[in-house]
Amino acid sequence: MRQIDVHKLADEARFNRFHGLVLLWCALIIIFDGYDLAVVGIALPSIMKSMGVDATSAGFMVSAALFGMMFGAIFMGTVADRIGRRRAIAICILLFSVFTAAAGFTSDPVTFSVTRFLAGLGIGGVMPNVVAQMTEYSPRKIRGTMVTLMFSGYSVGGMLAALLGKGMIESYGWQSVFLAASLPALLIPVILKSLPESMPFLIKSGQIDALKHIASRLEPGYQPQPGDQFALPAGDKAGDAPI
Repeated sequence: MRQIDVHKLADEARFNRFHGLVLLWCALIIIFDGYDLAVVGIALPSIMKSMGVDATSAGFMVSAALFGMMFGAIFMGTVADRIGRRRAIAICILLFSVFTAAAGFTSDPVTFSVTRFLAGLGIGGVMPNVVAQMTEYSPRKIRGTMVTLMFSGYSVGGMLAALLGKGMIESYGWQSVFLAASLPALLIPVILKSLPESMPFLIKSGQIDALKHIASRLEPGYQPQPGDQFALPAGDKAGDAPI
């Protein structure tokens, strides 16, 4: 009977296709997140003109998403502990996709601010979960590099908003850049299927067969055996990632 420390297994693994896929999905999610955060700044002059708001009201409208991000970052980590990190990430994507798109249907500052606050819950909530996901599955030697590469998605998302925004606003109106933010919601089924679940969560929820499958992809040298037992470092919780 073998006792396997899942964090040690991840720490000592060599970079392979599995790590590349995790990096790809996490970076893509951050790109979506960056687009949703930046898009309001691109469209703000047109929004102010359309709704007839002054600079003070416009500042409140922009800040609504930031308030949502604060609450999302606080609460979505707890949600991940209960339902798993993969589902928590999917919920965050759904929140910021749906409510950013909903902002495109608004016609007054208050409704716009409410939808942006709700979108902010997803924008802020996805960050700690994706960071934890990337940290957990990265080999220790290149963990910093992989997390940094993932974070570059924020800049990419912001650049996409800037590059696409002007043309879309001129051709279709400011609402179009918000409606485009609904597209990531279509990828949720693929993300749920492709993104691995947190290993501590799998241990605590008793999903050992799923954990063995992930472990064999994480470290191809690991060959599952019927008597394998998986352990966590003392004090670890479901959803936590190694530091």
